Amino acid sequence: MSYWIWFPGDFEIYQLMKQNFSREERRFDWPAYWHATSWNHNVRFSRDYELVEPATFYVSAKGKGYVAVKRLLTEGTEQVDKFPFETEITCLPGAVTIEVIVCHLEGLPSIFVSGKMIYSDGSWLSSNYIEHSQPVGTSELFTSHEQNPMEFPYTHEVREPDNEEFTEGGLLLDFGYDITAVTLLEFKERFEPMTLCYGESRTEALDVADCYLKQVVETPDDVGLEKVDQRTFATRLRAFRYIFLPGIRKEQKNISIRVDHQYVDFGPGSQFTSSDERLDQIWQIAERTFRACSSIFFLDGIKRDKWVWSGDAYQSYFINQYSFSDKAIVERTILGLRGNDPFKQHLNTIIDYSLYWLISLEVYNQTFGDRDFLERVYPKMESLLAYCLEQTDENGFIYGRKDDWVYIDWAEFDIEGPLCAEQMLLVRAFESVIAIRKILNRPVTDIERKLAILKTNIQTFYWDADKKAFIDSYESGKRNVTKHANIFAILFDYADEKQVDEIKQHVLLNSQIPEIHTPYFKFWELEVMAKLGEYTYVVDQIKAYWGGMLDEGATTFWEYYDPSETDVSKYAMYGDKYGKSLCHAWGASPIYLIGRYLLGIRSTAPGYRQFEVAPQLDLFDQLSCMFPVGEGEVTIELAEGTLEVRTNVDGGTLRLPNQTFALSKEQPLTITL
Repeated sequence: MSYWIWFPGDFEIYQLMKQNFSREERRFDWPAYWHATSWNHNVRFSRDYELVEPATFYVSAKGKGYVAVKRLLTEGTEQVDKFPFETEITCLPGAVTIEVIVCHLEGLPSIFVSGKMIYSDGSWLSSNYIEHSQPVGTSELFTSHEQNPMEFPYTHEVREPDNEEFTEGGLLLDFGYDITAVTLLEFKERFEPMTLCYGESRTEALDVADCYLKQVVETPDDVGLEKVDQRTFATRLRAFRYIFLPGIRKEQKNISIRVDHQYVDFGPGSQFTSSDERLDQIWQIAERTFRACSSIFFLDGIKRDKWVWSGDAYQSYFINQYSFSDKAIVERTILGLRGNDPFKQHLNTIIDYSLYWLISLEVYNQTFGDRDFLERVYPKMESLLAYCLEQTDENGFIYGRKDDWVYIDWAEFDIEGPLCAEQMLLVRAFESVIAIRKILNRPVTDIERKLAILKTNIQTFYWDADKKAFIDSYESGKRNVTKHANIFAILFDYADEKQVDEIKQHVLLNSQIPEIHTPYFKFWELEVMAKLGEYTYVVDQIKAYWGGMLDEGATTFWEYYDPSETDVSKYAMYGDKYGKSLCHAWGASPIYLIGRYLLGIRSTAPGYRQFEVAPQLDLFDQLSCMFPVGEGEVTIELAEGTLEVRTNVDGGTLRLPNQTFALSKEQPLTITL
């Protein structure tokens, strides 16, 4: 089978740049505000063949260039014949090298070679004239010469509004929940000027003056308006739940509104129903949220940023395991985020987001077990690590340089000097690098030495025996305590048994320590409590926090939630009246918490070659669920005191209190409890 091929990593970088430059706010474009690594614009593709008979092939390309057929003649000289693209080419029997030169200033240099014996696939090599003989990049999505690898093949669904309402002097359309779509304006008689006000909430859409996304349509030739046919026009792609058209009255309605919903179809994915209806509802909304934010890459939110943030993506890698478990989107996101060398700036300008990228490689390996992919990204792992090490001090602590963003979470930290939570992530990044190096048979002594020093110094400088907690910073003398570093200490096993008990009582369960209000860090907070065996607490918190958003009318989960905000201020963020994302990837973490901890499903060998199922059965009277485990799936059924577990792959183990059972492929295991 033929594939479109490109220089490895270029497809992901090109598509990520398109994504990060697609943001819109109040009728202007807002490209991402960090360094954008470019793809290669001039590439040479090549493949050697030993032909036993004449072979005919055909080359399609995106860009300018030519095809060279090279043959070594008997007298030792080389014969080179050159051909234009889109030409039938025939090679005589013998040793031959096919070489294709492509340059593209604005787009992705790529080729598609079709023929019976000569065709493009992963066996071809590529060069950017610096890095030679690189295996090409391919995708299962691009296997036809009619396709364009610069245009991602999204699924499209034309939808009508769920509800139409004439209110406040106009027409309000409700599509039920956030979607990413093109608006189709079909005029019954004649074109009329109008205004479209978009909103994730009803309040935002009806706020004609201040809604985040608005389009004023004055003529059929307006910028941002595309003519579909004589009566139908299409807007640019936007995310919204509501559209309000001020001035449209029922008796004068001359327009019909539909939308072209654009998304990536990842298939059916996991399933979860239980005896807890509230938890089921949270699961369903989390699943909807996660799918909406899973596109060509894992996005943060779909209305406001539409950007690819490394921290958001890192959490999505965990959620993905317990949702539709798609390998390709993880690889695209890892490659697109990292970009090309030389590495010049932290990912998204954020120190911790670079560290999350390093850690994500070990998460990837545990999920998919693909050594070839690790080999591909290994050089970029090392160059990013070197960049981070350049900004460590005599204690091994990483610190922020000019224009670096020390983020961790939306919280009030004492950031005078190196932040403790950053050091925890640096330790975890070192551990990930060590793990990847061992898999690839690279030396680890240098990083092991740095790791040992760093762990010792974290205890020396940041542990406060009086407060029984890790402090944010030692330089200021404030000895300020927040939950974040202490959560990492337990999550990453950096606290001893005594410290774990003290942190639990004096930080995690201490009402005097500021609460976490982002689903982003609720993720880690509740994972730590689950790790400590506090499963009832975890369920109660999920139902209170995410259930609180449902009580506020959420049909997808938000970027930030504070129960004390009950008026229009609940939609505000970043100093913007409607700046808060109401459909945000990190809001989908109940999927992970339920699958990983309440049902106890986890990979115990790379690629789920071995896995464990350890459900907390005392939390449920009834369960009916299915989750992916590597290339297969596991099903759990609980009803009337009987547990049945089925799987279609080998390597599974069922763990119950004081009992362990081997799971055999296609052999249901039934236990009376």
